[in-house]
Amino acid sequence: MAAGAPGVRVRKSDRSVEFSSGGWVSIYSGDNDVALRGEAFDILVVDEAAQMREETWTDVLMPTLADRSGKAFLVSTPKGRNWFWREWTTADGDASVAYQYESKDNPMESIQRASDAAKDRVTERTYRQEWLAEFVEDGGGVFRHVRAAVDPSVQQVGSDNGASYSIGCDWGRTNDATVFAVVDLDTGTCVEIDRMLRTDYQTQVRRLRAMWERYGSSAQIIAESNAMGGPIVETLQNDGLPVTPFATTVVTKPRIIDGLALAFEKRDITILDEPVLIDELEAFEGYRMTSGAMRYKAPDGTHDDCVIALALAWSAKEEAGPLILGSVI
Repeated sequence: MAAGAPGVRVRKSDRSVEFSSGGWVSIYSGDNDVALRGEAFDILVVDEAAQMREETWTDVLMPTLADRSGKAFLVSTPKGRNWFWREWTTADGDASVAYQYESKDNPMESIQRASDAAKDRVTERTYRQEWLAEFVEDGGGVFRHVRAAVDPSVQQVGSDNGASYSIGCDWGRTNDATVFAVVDLDTGTCVEIDRMLRTDYQTQVRRLRAMWERYGSSAQIIAESNAMGGPIVETLQNDGLPVTPFATTVVTKPRIIDGLALAFEKRDITILDEPVLIDELEAFEGYRMTSGAMRYKAPDGTHDDCVIALALAWSAKEEAGPLILGSVI
């Protein structure tokens, strides 16, 4: 019905439409649920319900349906196994009904094409949740097929043979190791891991320079710049090394981890037979935070220095660039 139709009043200030019959439609934000308290609805439609706090559903929205025996439609892409998953699994076909559709079920051809393209561009975990609408466990291992990627014939020997290399640097702290990981960008092979504990920074810088010289002046260096990494990166840059700083944040870390995980999924990466690297990759975990973002880390009491160094080195590959993400519609 057009906004100018008789008996219809559009109130843009509070995002509502009123009808001469006394009925009305309004739009609310779930992020600020104060305005929802005290309302009484006949029909409630919640978009991306899984992104909303459970308390907003139980303490605010459910009471708004009580006065008028209202109905609620919860529509969402899954977000792990949270409260939305519990509501979906407990639907009994009587008091509530649950439906599940994949992105390819959408009649829009553009969505179907995007779903097909995403298979090769996102990890299996992401594809199952965002495109197949599956309720994927939040926790657990991140990297699959690690052992299948191991090639015992790979040697930790650097050489300026004309190939393109990248070096990822994860700086150690009090109880962590400093790790340099080298990736052959042409073959997708991790050809060297240099791991050192309780080593002074001057020695670390000298070892990194020696590694860079072994792999040729065209080798890229991608180094963590957080905390003590900042001054080290600046020193390396002042010495003429081609260092790209990488600030690890809740936004940037998932990107490089997802890129590396996708490489293992697609069998695009080969790694040398390094026990510490293999153990860290197989133990590495991912958990979904309340904000919806993924948090990646090593299990308590273990380390992820090799993982981060390898992820930084791999990020130089074109295939590990921006990922295409989507939602089930």
